[in-house]
Order: sequence, then structure tokens, then C-alpha cells
Amino acid sequence: MYAEVILPVPLSDTYTYLVPPEMEIQLLSIQSDAIGVLVRVEFGKNKHYVGVISHLRDSPPDNLPSIKPLLAIESEQPLFGMQQIRFWEWIAHYYLCRWGEVFHAVISATRLTSLIDKGIMENKKPKKKRLPAVEKNVQLLHPLNIFQQQACQAIRQQLQTKEVCLLHGVTASGKTELYMHLIEEILQQGKQVLYLLPEIALTTHITERLRRFFGDRLGIYHSKITASERVKIWQDLLRGEGYQVILGVRSSIFLPFKSLGLVIVDEEHEPSYKQQDPAPRYHARNAAIVLAKMYGAKVVLGSATPSIESFYNAQSGKYGYVSLNQRFEASELPTLIPVNTKELKRKKQMKTIFSPVLLEKMQETLDKGEQVLLFQNRRGFAPARVCKLCDWTPQCRYCDISLTYHKNAHLHGKSLLSCHYCGRTYQLPQACPECGNNDWKTLGFGTEKVEEEITALFPGAAVERMDADSTKSKTALEGILSRFGKGETQILIGTQMISKGLDFDKVSLVGILNADALMNFPDFRAYERAYQLMSQVSGRAGRRGKHSEVVIQTSHPEHPLIQTVLQQDYEGMYALQSEERQAFHYPPFYRLIALNLKHKKENIVREAADAWAVLLTQRLGDRVIGPDKPAIGHIQNLHIRKILLKIETQASFSQVREYLEDTKSRIVSDPAFRNLIVQYDVDPV
Repeated sequence: MYAEVILPVPLSDTYTYLVPPEMEIQLLSIQSDAIGVLVRVEFGKNKHYVGVISHLRDSPPDNLPSIKPLLAIESEQPLFGMQQIRFWEWIAHYYLCRWGEVFHAVISATRLTSLIDKGIMENKKPKKKRLPAVEKNVQLLHPLNIFQQQACQAIRQQLQTKEVCLLHGVTASGKTELYMHLIEEILQQGKQVLYLLPEIALTTHITERLRRFFGDRLGIYHSKITASERVKIWQDLLRGEGYQVILGVRSSIFLPFKSLGLVIVDEEHEPSYKQQDPAPRYHARNAAIVLAKMYGAKVVLGSATPSIESFYNAQSGKYGYVSLNQRFEASELPTLIPVNTKELKRKKQMKTIFSPVLLEKMQETLDKGEQVLLFQNRRGFAPARVCKLCDWTPQCRYCDISLTYHKNAHLHGKSLLSCHYCGRTYQLPQACPECGNNDWKTLGFGTEKVEEEITALFPGAAVERMDADSTKSKTALEGILSRFGKGETQILIGTQMISKGLDFDKVSLVGILNADALMNFPDFRAYERAYQLMSQVSGRAGRRGKHSEVVIQTSHPEHPLIQTVLQQDYEGMYALQSEERQAFHYPPFYRLIALNLKHKKENIVREAADAWAVLLTQRLGDRVIGPDKPAIGHIQNLHIRKILLKIETQASFSQVREYLEDTKSRIVSDPAFRNLIVQYDVDPV
């Protein structure tokens, strides 16, 4: 007997090993097909790996010169199910990677490697399936209002004929309450629910709400939980007992569900659902839809500002669609106030980064005992620190990017320069290396500078900052949210982290400090993202019936995108963007595949990219764009070239994959390109 084993290496999908007779009996006693059982094998010379059996076979594949035996069986029960392995296969095929890369992502996300080595993952005998005892203090679900009831019923009806339903609900419409009613219905059927959120910050904020109603049936899953918590969730789900609702971030799709009945993808538009590095570069929303289909489960996508792809799928009839356009408790949407900063600067009326209108509104808000959110989507003190005499700007030694100035860095409170691409930090130069001058100026501003100026302008106010620098730990994040929720913090300054689903009673003013910067990215999704960010952060205000305002500082208040934000006109934004995307062959009308080539030598990567583009063009014609050097073409000491494929959505993906694999093998067979790094990114965001 032979076993096909998936190893956490990116070289092939499976590897064949001989099953010794004594292990054959042991494997078959665990499970007749042995799928999902962990085994230890030798790979290469003197390297041992723990892998998972994908299937057994009676005879070996042809043309294998020698086959090594399994060394040991590492689990008394399968740790992965057939559905999971089928899911890995789909991810590997669609996202152009190997099964081993998917398996590596799973064991990295779940820390299974360290758990196996410590012996923590020993399986106990499965107990009789039971429902957990519900805590005595668990509350009954709140009744839905008439609008939520109508939306909930509409979702049920849509899911009778559709696998996916998009819930387009304005901010503060009570989508979470609606989700909880849908969850309870699924639990009554004895099935499991996966509730996905894009950020840990949101799981922290929403956990308390869900725990009140679902008690011990709720499991929380993200990167900050402990190893023992991971083990408990994994084992309970594997046995089909204990936790019935999992609230988690994107890696939660890899958990071993037994009877998945519903997947909720909240804030479905968020780019945080996309895994960037390493492979597989999957999108959790799209992968979750496939996962649900494998289990016969349904999917609800929720957002106040849906992604253009999801809205298109709803409009074309592929997804069901339900609109919830009334705020909960009859709260009014905030009043949006544009401020022309260009005109204010021309008249010399804007002496700080805050307009007089915003400062006046902030003082009024504080005087009423209410709270302020300030949104600036850039962390650090300033994007650049420049010599006043010769304009020399410090650059990262390993990346083509200027260093961000952190005046009060999270490391020991010292000023330093940081590269936001490779993460390296540098000491501030005492003098300019070009001219010897020691007088510096800063360009632009980040959340640190906003915090410094606000503290000076409102010395009596309690001010905090919420960004990637101030929330390094779970406790730091929870502390910021807790203090703001209790009203101890009056002004909260943040990056896009504050735009994502946070719900606070006393926020009556939001300031968007630099709307123009949100739009000025060389990316076809820039306007969509800008609309989503401005609309989402605006939606944090006035969530409990209070009159609220949003001040949008912009140099171009007449810009069509700014106008759609001011009019809260999602469909207007969608119409503008979909027309442009159709004309220029972008999603949702075309599928994008990005090929990122990297090498330490720029001439090598340039030659490889040119040669590959020629081969692809012979097969795919004008669907091939590039190669181009990206805006930041040197990261972590590697030079980069990018080839972009624009493929019709109805085209055969298998054939495109075949073309890519064939042309890649021809390129890397050239000794000159031996050390070339090739990364595929399907559906890049």
C-alpha cells in the first residue's frame, strides 16, 4: 500500500510513500481511507516533515526510481477531513500554487507544527455529540424592527434559490442583530456557523455582543489567541461538539468544520480579506463562498459599501440582493460638510492641518460632552523628512521608498525613520549626508502629527491614537477601544482601523483630514476604496439617534467622487466606476492575474520578464500587459517586474493555468534565471 502525502513544501502537490505493513494495519484501524491522518516522513536528505495523507493507493505511480517508507503515524485520529483537503485542492488550483503551500498556510495559521511537536494535539476518543450547556446569564435575542424583519425574511427567500445573498445595509442599520437571528436559526438545525470579519479590532469589539446571546457556543479565532485556545477550537470542531459559532478573521476558513450551515462575511468589501504573502494569495470572501458550497451551506455577504464585484454579481442575478436602507432606532445619517482646503490656504485661513470649520465643530462637540473621530489614513509623524537646504530625503537601503518619520516611535519612545515596506528602522541622521546641513523639514502628515497638534490645540481633552503602531498587542487594542467606549477618551485619531464597523454611542463628529490622498493612488480601485473609506468612517457618527456631522477636508470638493460621497450615492459611484472598468478591461468584467518577478540583479529580472511576456503574448495576445516596473520596484533588496493578465471571465481558467505553467518552466529552465522568484497573484486587490 502507498500513501499520497501533502507536505508543507512548495514543490509538488503530493508525494508518494510506502506504507509499512505494521502501519498499514494501524492506518486502516483509524479510518478505512486514512484521509487526514498526520504522518512523519523523510524528505530529501535527512529532513523530516509532518505531512497529511490525502489518499491511499494500491500501486505506486509510474517512473518513480525509489519510494521511501513512512517513518511514523503522528495522530491517533484524522486531524483534517476530506472536505478540507478538497478545499485545499481548489485553493491551489485557483490561486496558482501547490497543495503544500496551502497546507503550510494552514499549519502556520493554526500553529499545528509546534502543537504536534509538543504532543498537545493527541486526539482523545471522540465523545457522543452534544450541545454545550448554555450559560445561565445568556440573554434572548433582541426583537428586530420592522425593517430588519423585512430584510431577514427577504434573505431567507433569496437563499432558497441562491447560494449567496448580498445584504446592502447602510451604516448603523443593525446588520449585526439581523445576523444573530439568522445564526440562531441555523443553530436550531444543529449546524455550524462561520462569521468572518476582516480585522482583529472588529472581533474584539463584537465578541461581547455575541457572547451575551450565544454564550459558550461561540468560539473566537484570530492570531492573538493562545495556543491552548486554538487547540480547543480545533478539537471541538473536529469532533462536531462544543463550539457552534466561530467568529474569526480570514484564516478561520481553514478550520475543520463538520456541519457548516451558514457563512457570514461582514464588511465583505474589505481588502484585508486578501492574503498578500506568502502563497496562497487567497481572498477569504471568495474562498469562503466555495467552502460553503462544498458543505451545502449558504453565504450572506454584508456591507454598507459593497465591493463593485459583489454588487455586480447581485445586479446580474448571480447573488441574491437585499437592501436595508433605514438606520436602527430611526437614526439619521450624518450631515456631510465639504471644506475647500485649497481655497482656505489661498486666503491664508488654514494655519494648521485642521480647517477653522473642523476646529469649531470639535470644540462644540467637546462642550456637549460628546466624542470626535479624526481619520487620517497614514501612520507615523510624516511621510518624509527632508533637508531644508538641498531637499535630500532619506531612503530605505533595501527598498525604493522614502522613510517615514516617526517622532515618538513605539520602540522606547525615540524618534526614528521607518520603511513601511520591509519594516527596517533607521536612526535619524544628525546632518544631511549630501550638504552637511542639520536643519530639516517634514512633508505631509500622519496620525502622530495629528495627535501632537490636537493635544496642543485642545490641552484639556483626552486624546488617543489607533493605528498599527499603537495597537501592537491585543491588550493595547482592547484598551483603546474600551476607554473610548466608556467615554474616557474624547478624541480618537486613527487610520482605516477606525472605519471598520466600530459602534460607539457618543460619536457625533467625524473629521476626514485629507480626502484627496485617498484618491491619488495609481490603482484602478482607488476611487472605489476612497468612497468606501469615507462612507464607512462617516458611518461611525450619530449611531444612537443624535444629530451628527462629518467634515471632509479636500482641495477638490467639486470632484465627481467627492460629490457621490456627499450625496451618499453608492449607486452613482458604482455606475461611474463600472463604465470605466468595462472600457479598460478590469474586474468585474475581466479577471486579473498578476505575475510578480523578483531577483537581486535588476538586469536579470528585466530580461526574464521580457522573455516571459513574449511567450505569453504568443498565446494570449493583447491580454498581456507589460512587463512594467512598479512604482516601488525595489523591495527588501529584490528588483521587481510585473506582468498583468486581463482574462475574460468566461475564458477557461484551466487553460490559462496551463499556459502559465508551460511558459514558466521554459523561463526557469534557463540557467541565467535559476534564482528568479515568481509569484502569482490571482484577483489582486
